[in-house]
Amino acid sequence: MILIVVKFTAKPEHADSWLERTAAFTAATRAEEGNLFFDWSRSVENPNQFVLVEGFRDADAGAAHVATDHFKAALETMAPLVAATPEIINADIPNEDWGPMGELAPQG
Repeated sequence: MILIVVKFTAKPEHADSWLERTAAFTAATRAEEGNLFFDWSRSVENPNQFVLVEGFRDADAGAAHVATDHFKAALETMAPLVAATPEIINADIPNEDWGPMGELAPQG
C-alpha cells in the first residue's frame, strides 16, 4: 500500500471553506479504483491546518491518481488557498489497509 499524509495550511480567510472547496476532489479520488481511503482532518492546535491521509493499493494506483484531471484541477483550486507549501510523507508499506491497534480495545 502507498500511504500518503499531507499537511495543508490554508490562508486564514479560506480555512472555514477548505473542506467544501476540496469536496469534488475528495469524492473523485475516493471513487478511483485503486484508492483505499482519503480522509481529511482539521488540526485542533491550528484551525488553518488540514491533514489528508491517503491510501492507494500500490504504486501504480498512486501514479494513476496524480495523472487524473481531478488531481490537476485540485492543485489549481488549492494553490490560491494555501499559506505555505504543503508538507508530505509518502511511503510504500506492507499493509493492505487499516488494522486493529493491539494496545487498546474497548472495555465492558
